Amino acid sequence: MDDFEHLIEEGASADVSGWDFSCLEGRATEERPPWGYARLLGERLATATASLDIQTGGGEVLSEAPAFPPTAVATESWPPNLARATKLLHPRGVVVVVDPDEPPLPFADEAFDLVTSRHPATIWWEEIARVLRHGGSYVAQHVGPSSVFELIEFMMGPQPQARRARHPDDEAADAVAAGLEIVDLRTARLRIEIHDVAAVVYLLRKVIWWVPGFTVDGYRDRLRALHERIRTDGPFIAHSTRHLIEARRP
Repeated sequence: MDDFEHLIEEGASADVSGWDFSCLEGRATEERPPWGYARLLGERLATATASLDIQTGGGEVLSEAPAFPPTAVATESWPPNLARATKLLHPRGVVVVVDPDEPPLPFADEAFDLVTSRHPATIWWEEIARVLRHGGSYVAQHVGPSSVFELIEFMMGPQPQARRARHPDDEAADAVAAGLEIVDLRTARLRIEIHDVAAVVYLLRKVIWWVPGFTVDGYRDRLRALHERIRTDGPFIAHSTRHLIEARRP
């Protein structure tokens, strides 16, 4: 087996459940946003009375919080993540609820004084506003526009129509239209270095909306081209975009 096929096999066989990216150690690196979302999340949870974490993934980030409010809930849709989140969060007193990531959220009006999310795939502002109490806040880190598009467009070709999606100004406007007030909005552009094609296969299997319908066989030619580029030129450089957004229900 040549080096390319060995790396492809490694990436294709890795466990992609949860949002723990530790298997990329030595294969890929990504800068972190300057605001420290996990720390901010812990600070907000410490003063809340009822919290909801939307699309919690495997619960890895939420589980880092030092303490939780008396009522703490997380939602998730993907079965492997549900099992992982339940294992991590139930011992901490956080109830994990199955939710399809489509309206409505399975909670009563004004049920929470804090709603949070890290990298939600979908954002339903009307539902967030509905379940927030008056004076409550939504605090989240979102993926921004054109995130990792160097890799996405290497695999799929130019995607000009998708480049504006998830722009922080658009999301802020949608939040205001749903009846929320924007308290904070910060953005960051972060460097990613990818050192081998195994990391690419792993990422595209895990973050399935980057290259919809990705399979190793379907993209073998592009993977081979990327492998040769890394071998010749060194790490493949991409950039992720993130924004921290806080919105308050008046």
